[in-house]
This record gives sequence, structure tokens and C-alpha cells, in this order.
Amino acid sequence: MAYYGNLALRPEPEQEQKQKVQRARATQTTTVTLRRSIPIGEKLLYLLTIAIVVFIAGFIILRYAQIYQMNGQIQSLKKSYNQTIEQNKDLQRQKEISSDSTEIIKRATAMGMVQNPESITASKDDQNAVAMKP
Repeated sequence: MAYYGNLALRPEPEQEQKQKVQRARATQTTTVTLRRSIPIGEKLLYLLTIAIVVFIAGFIILRYAQIYQMNGQIQSLKKSYNQTIEQNKDLQRQKEISSDSTEIIKRATAMGMVQNPESITASKDDQNAVAMKP
């Protein structure tokens, strides 16, 4: 391989590499520090603490889920309650319109009934008034 000034391309002799590795190994000292392990009782205490924290967090999340579900039910009940109130108001208006005597006479004549000449006016107290077909 040609060498044009680039040190990355320059081949090194194998003997120099071996000597460098041997020198590095000879001068290198390793220090190993041994750590004491945590006692079993302390490990169990940590495990128990983590288990309690997870249990409490799970309980809190469960309660929030129940509260959210109840709020949804409350909203749907309020909606159905308001719809029922509106229906009751409409039915009450229809009842008032239908119980008006002039409205009753209009509907009866629309169905083809005629008034009895003997009872021209119908009052709420008079239940003997009869409408007859011609």
C-alpha cells in the first residue's frame, strides 16, 4: 500500500505492535473494589415499601376511575331528566289546548259532528251535553 503522508494508511511492523501491547500490560495495574451487598432484611424492607406505594397508587387510580364513571352516569341522568321535564311541559300545553271548549268544538265539527240544538253551550259542569252526527 502506498504511503502519501496519511498516517492511517502507513503500515506498522508487527514487532512494534507486540512490544506496545506488552508494555501496556506491564504498566497497567488493575484495582478491584468489592462492594458489600445489601442485607436481606433491608432488601425486604425496600420491597415492602415499594409494594405499599404501588398498592396505594393503584387504589387512588381505581377511586378516580370510579368517580369518573359516576360523573358520566350523573350527566346522563341529568340529560334524561331535562328531556323528561321538556316532554311533560309539552304534554301539559297539549292538555290545556285540548281541554279548551272551543278547540273541542272545532275538532268535533272537523270530524263531521254537529251540535245538539238543545245544548248550545257546554260548560265544565254540564256532562249531559251530547254531540250528534247529522
